[in-house]
Amino acid sequence: MTTARLDDWLTTRQPLVLGLFRMVLGLLFTTEGAATVFGVLDRKASEAGDWPFWYAGVIELVCGALVLLGVATRGAAFLSSGIMAFAYFTEHQQDGLFPLQNGGLAPVLFCWGFLLIVFFGPGAFSLAALTRRESGARPVTGPVAEQSR
Repeated sequence: MTTARLDDWLTTRQPLVLGLFRMVLGLLFTTEGAATVFGVLDRKASEAGDWPFWYAGVIELVCGALVLLGVATRGAAFLSSGIMAFAYFTEHQQDGLFPLQNGGLAPVLFCWGFLLIVFFGPGAFSLAALTRRESGARPVTGPVAEQSR
């Protein structure tokens, strides 16, 4: 397989891989929220109203589920990215500069992963895409879509 054919093959599968990435990231974020709010998965639950942990857990649970399902994906991903940046700088940064020093690797990866989804969209397998097809809405075209042709 030549490099050009490999590039074409990979390019045609970008929406599928992005959709799978979104679902895995959403599922992982949802489990973080469930562990914080409900005390599952060997974690003690935060007390209701405990700032900022309980509120962050609720956001993780709700936004993670929205991202997982592909509903209001970009807004949920934007909020998720922001809360992870907030968590990193308020809870982890004080213990060292780098994530490996301060235990903040998960918030950094979540933050950048969600930011990727904000800019690239939900990819394949989203509920929003299913409802758009049923309603007859057409996909939006733009400079990125024109460049890929």
